[in-house]
Formats: sequence, structure tokens, C-alpha cells
Amino acid sequence: MPRFSVIVPAYKVQAYLSECLDSVLSQSYPDLELIAVDDCSPDACGALIDEYAARDARVKAVHLAENQGLGRARNAGLARATGDYLVFLDSDDTLTPDSLRSIADRIKETGEPDVLVFDYARTYWNGTVERNKVAAQLTQQGPAPFRLEDRPGLLRVLMVAWNKAYRREFVAEQGFRFPAGYYEDTPWTFPVLMAAESIATLDRVCVHYRQRRQGNILSTTSRKHFDIFEQYDRVFA
Repeated sequence: MPRFSVIVPAYKVQAYLSECLDSVLSQSYPDLELIAVDDCSPDACGALIDEYAARDARVKAVHLAENQGLGRARNAGLARATGDYLVFLDSDDTLTPDSLRSIADRIKETGEPDVLVFDYARTYWNGTVERNKVAAQLTQQGPAPFRLEDRPGLLRVLMVAWNKAYRREFVAEQGFRFPAGYYEDTPWTFPVLMAAESIATLDRVCVHYRQRRQGNILSTTSRKHFDIFEQYDRVFA
């Protein structure tokens, strides 16, 4: 059983996918499995994933028969995960060097919490790197682990799936899954944090969040963005 299951869904990201996968496989903490999910991508993502799986036994290639969307693709990876902790990474983003070692150390220090929240930085095409503006919420000062009600300021940190590590047994016990549609991180992240009996923080940039000039869902215009109402209905329920 590996320490980490890193789940990477891929769709139309052949230009970025190798950099993403390399950032995982080159980690100084090698006790991991990398579950790369080809969400029926029309480009070369599936072939790239197969090449990586052929070269490194830690890579599990998953190919979906039809495009399912980001949330369902993550679920497909989740179903195959065997690690102690789950880490989700979007296929156009990267893990920073030594981040998994830092995450593993902090998990051990804080007694195997249900959720560990770590920091990220936005990276831009011109080389600019900009750290999360509310990084102070991730201070390691004070008691740890804790519950959300003890540090509600944590809700100010970007509510995404990929800036956290989750104890897999906790996720399984609670039955957490991603819904279909846009804004799928919302009905995952809020309930996960509220249900967690133990949370810890890591004041370190572990993910570089690529700010793409094109291809980013948030920069598009369509009626699919109205999915956000249904996703918040799920949170409130």
C-alpha cells in the first residue's frame, strides 16, 4: 500500500501533461502511485499516459470510454486508489519539488489527520509566480490537528480539491464523490472540511496552479456555468 495516491484526470492537455506527470514521478518521496485518467481525450493524452505507465510501474493508466468531465474522471481514479492518502492534481498544474515529502512529514507530525490543507501559487505564462493571498490562514502555529469550527478562517482559502491531502479511509467511510458538471470542487470541499474530525495545515507551496490564457473553463461563456447553483444546493443539503 503506497503512502499517496496521486490522481490526475486528463482532457485536452497534451501540451501540459508530461510536465504534470514528471512533477509527480520526480518527487523525492517516491512512495506513491500515480493514477492518470484519460477522460476520452481527443488529443494524445491517452497515448502519453500509456507511455508513462510502460516506463514506471507506479503509474496506473485508466481510459474512460466516453468523456465524463473532471468530477467523474476523478471518481474513476478514486475507485482505483490504494494509498493511505489521496492527492488530486489537475493535469495542467504541477507539484513543487519535495512537496510530497513535506506533506508526509506534516501528516506524521499531526497524527494522521483526516485532511491536510497545503498552499499553492499561481504561475503565469511570463514566468511570474504569485503565492495565495490568504496564506496566513495556513499557519502552523497553534494546536493541530483541529476541527473546522476551531479555525473557520480556513474557508477563505480557495475551495478546490487539489490543495489538500485526504485520508483515504475517511473519504471511503463518508462516501464522498465528485458530482457531474462545472464547479464540482464546491460540493466536495465544503462537506469534506465540515465532516473532518481532524484537520491540519502545511504552510508551504506544494502546487503550482497554471493560469492559462486559453482553455481554462473559468474563462469560457456557456449555460453550463449555471451548474454552480445546483452545486451549492448540494453543499447546503
